Amino acid sequence: MAEASPNPRGSTPSVPPRRPLNLDDEPHTPAVSSPLNPDFVPSRARRPPPREQREKKESLKKREAKGVENARGGTPDSQGHGKKAKRATDAESVLSPIKYKLPAPIETDFDPPKAPVFTPALETANRQFYESSEHVYNRKGFRYTHCIADPAFPSSQYHRQTETAPHTARFNFEDASSHILFDGLGTSLTTEKGFRMARANVGVREGKWYYECKILSGVRDVNQLASNPAGQDDSGGHVRMGWARREASLDTPVGFDAYSYGLRDVAGQKVHMSRPKDFMPPGESIYEGDVVGLEISLPSLSLHRKVVEGSYNKAVDVADDVEPPSAGTADIIRDRVPIRYKSQLYFEQFEYHPTKELEELMNPSPTLSTTLTPAPASNTTLPPSPNHPLPPLRTLPFSSITIYKNGQLVGQPFTDLLAFLPPASKPLNQVGAREGLDDGMLGYFPAVSVFRNGAAEVNFGPDFWFPPPGLVPSNASAEDDDDVDMIGEATAASAKQAPSSSSLASSGRVRAACERFAEQIAEDVVFDIIDEIDCWAQDGGDLKGVGEQKSGGWGGDGGRAEEVAVAAVGVEGEIKEIVQEEE
Repeated sequence: MAEASPNPRGSTPSVPPRRPLNLDDEPHTPAVSSPLNPDFVPSRARRPPPREQREKKESLKKREAKGVENARGGTPDSQGHGKKAKRATDAESVLSPIKYKLPAPIETDFDPPKAPVFTPALETANRQFYESSEHVYNRKGFRYTHCIADPAFPSSQYHRQTETAPHTARFNFEDASSHILFDGLGTSLTTEKGFRMARANVGVREGKWYYECKILSGVRDVNQLASNPAGQDDSGGHVRMGWARREASLDTPVGFDAYSYGLRDVAGQKVHMSRPKDFMPPGESIYEGDVVGLEISLPSLSLHRKVVEGSYNKAVDVADDVEPPSAGTADIIRDRVPIRYKSQLYFEQFEYHPTKELEELMNPSPTLSTTLTPAPASNTTLPPSPNHPLPPLRTLPFSSITIYKNGQLVGQPFTDLLAFLPPASKPLNQVGAREGLDDGMLGYFPAVSVFRNGAAEVNFGPDFWFPPPGLVPSNASAEDDDDVDMIGEATAASAKQAPSSSSLASSGRVRAACERFAEQIAEDVVFDIIDEIDCWAQDGGDLKGVGEQKSGGWGGDGGRAEEVAVAAVGVEGEIKEIVQEEE
C-alpha cells in the first residue's frame, strides 16, 4: 500500500519553524519591522572593510630639500624592507648639518675679517654718526655671519665662524637696517629716515638679563623746550626700545609685530603687535636724557621645550626647576654655506620667517584663517597660552619684561612672552630649508628703533648707569652663593673663576647682557668642533686624504656631499659671490 503524500494537493502546508538568525543573514534582514516580522531587532551596522592605505609620496621639492639621493626618480630599492629599512630609518633620524662641495680656499680666506668702513654722515646730540659699508646686510629669508678659513677644520672645508671688531657686546652691523647710522663703537644709533631698527649681537635664551637705553635725542619736556633757542626745531625725533626676535622686521619700530615687545617714548606706552597701551603713570613720558632699564626673564630651556613639544602641564610644572644634569640637550644644527661679499667671507643660512599663525593673530582675517593646516581654523581665535594647539601661539610660563626709569622700578608691561624654539619658529618655505632645527641663536635680542634724528645709546654692562637690584657682578664666583658645597680645592678654584651659565640662570639673579657675548663665543667654538667631527664622520671617519684636494671639492671621500647640489660654487670653481643693491 502506497504511503500518503505528506503534502497532498489542496491542503494547507505547515509553517516551518523559524531558525535562529546568524551573522551571515544580517545583510538580508529587513531594514524596518513588518507584520510578518514582529520580532524585528535592528542588526548591528556593518562597517565597510577599510581601504588599503596608499603610500604617500613626497613632492620633488621636498625630496630635494631633504637631500634625498636620486630625488628625481629611479628604480626603487627592492631591499628597502625589514631590518635594513629599520636601520636606514634609525640612521636618518640622526640630524647632521648639510655638507656642501666647496672649492679650495684661497690665500686671503685665511685672513681675519675686516671691520666695516665708517663714513661720516650726521652729527646730532653732540655725537658723530657714521654710515657703515663694505659689509653684507641680513635680507629676507637669509642671515649672514662672519667666517674664516682655518687649516684646523679640514672636514668642514676649512671654514669656521668668527667675529669682527669691536669684539664686545654692541649693535650687530649686519643685523640692522641699511639706513641706520652708528657711532664708532657700535653702541649708539640714529637715522634720518622713518622708523628703522637694529638688533644687538647678543641674544638671550634663558635666565634674567638686563641692559640700558639712554635717550640722546627724542621727546623734550617742558623745561627742555623752554631752554631751546628760538627758531630751533623742537622735535628731536623718537626712540623705541625693547626686545625682539630674529623674525622681527628691521624696517619697522620695536613692537610693530608679534615678534617684538617695545616701549614708546610718547606717554611711556607699551607696544606689541602695533597696539599701544598705557603703562607709565598719566602725564609721564620718556624724555631726552632719561635712562630706561630693560630686564627680561625667560624660563629654562628644558621647560621651554616642554611647551613647544606640547608636554607642558600646569599642575605638574608649577615652578621652573633646575634642569637635571642627566637631561639631554637638543641638537644644534646649523645649515650654512660660505659665500663671498666684496672679498669677505660670510656664512649664509636660511633665516626664520614670520608664520601665518602670528600674522593671523596680529591681523585677523576669515579668509586667511581657513587656510591654516593642519589645525582647525577655530584655533586661531584662541588667545596665546602655554598649551595652545598651534606651537607659534604658545607662551612661556614665568617669562616677563620689567622696566626701570632712571633707576626706579616702573613695572612689568609684558608677561607670558611667545615661545621661540622650533616648531614655534620656522624658516621660509624654500628649497633647502629644513623645519624643526635650532641653530643655537634663537632667542630675544636687545633692540632699539629710531625715527627722524632720534638717537639713543645702549649700555650692555657691566658698569650700568643705574644697576638693577639683584644684579650678578661680572666677577661673580662661588663665594657669592649661600650654599656650601663639599668639593675639592681644585674644583672650588675653578668654580670661583667661572660659575656655570645654567646655575646663574636658575638662581633667579639678573645678569648683564654683555656677559652673553663671551658665552656665545664659547658656544660657537664648541659647535664648530662638533660640526667638524660630524663632517669627518660623514666622510667615513678616515683621516687619510684629509687636506688633499679632491675632484670637485676638499675633504675626504665625499660622503653626503655628493648628494647635495653645488650651491656654494660659482663660476670657474670659485665660492659664490652675492651682490646687494643699495636701497
